[in-house]
Amino acid sequence: MTRHPTQPAGIHLGGHRPRHGFTLIELLIVVVIIGILAAIAIPKFANTKGKAEAAALHEDLRNLATVEESYFYNYAVYSTSTSALQFNTSPGVTVTITTASATGWSASASSQLASPGTCAVFYGTVSNPATPATIEGDIACQ
Repeated sequence: MTRHPTQPAGIHLGGHRPRHGFTLIELLIVVVIIGILAAIAIPKFANTKGKAEAAALHEDLRNLATVEESYFYNYAVYSTSTSALQFNTSPGVTVTITTASATGWSASASSQLASPGTCAVFYGTVSNPATPATIEGDIACQ
């Protein structure tokens, strides 16, 4: 706003004061918009984290398959013990070898943080594969 040459400093024509800062309504609108964006983003982030944990289940079962085959090559039988295999899991993942013999093996991996929370796989001839595995070599999750 420009000042009239005869007008003293600090007095404005038209009775309007110069505007400084934001109004309460503008600030409330910004807060609401940020709240809406957070409500959308937080569930998507949680879902992404669950999928990353599920990827760890898949990776651990793939690694177990490699270690089991190496063990079979040396001893002509699959192992039922992860410690005998010197197999380490990802943090928060529990791997259980449910069946192992000279003809095949079955195992499951679970994590409370994963979405889905349990995966399983089997190789060879297994009388009772870990749930939910139904196809040999195919990692299935539920």
